[in-house]
Amino acid sequence: MGIKDIIDGKKQWRAHLARVKALPPDYRIVYKEIQRYLFKVGPVDLTEGTLLADLVDFFAQGAADGKGVRELIGTDVAAFCDELIKDSRTYAEIYRESIGRASGTAER
Repeated sequence: MGIKDIIDGKKQWRAHLARVKALPPDYRIVYKEIQRYLFKVGPVDLTEGTLLADLVDFFAQGAADGKGVRELIGTDVAAFCDELIKDSRTYAEIYRESIGRASGTAER
């Protein structure tokens, strides 16, 4: 990864954050909670994928349609996030697998 890639990445991230700031306040709050949850759970492809950008698109469309954020995602943010990443490999899974391999090796 070169300096140009880093600079381009920062520009893209800042543009993304500007789109988030343009959302209504309730959408911004929920977006930040989802982002925090996803950063903790750690889907492996979060940084390479378009999950967060797609989420902003989804929220922007919901806001344009006059829907409340709860109408879109329900009342359980974690359940919504889990559904978003259900087919994604997470760092938590990789860690569990590595522990399982290590403990299986230690028993021999």
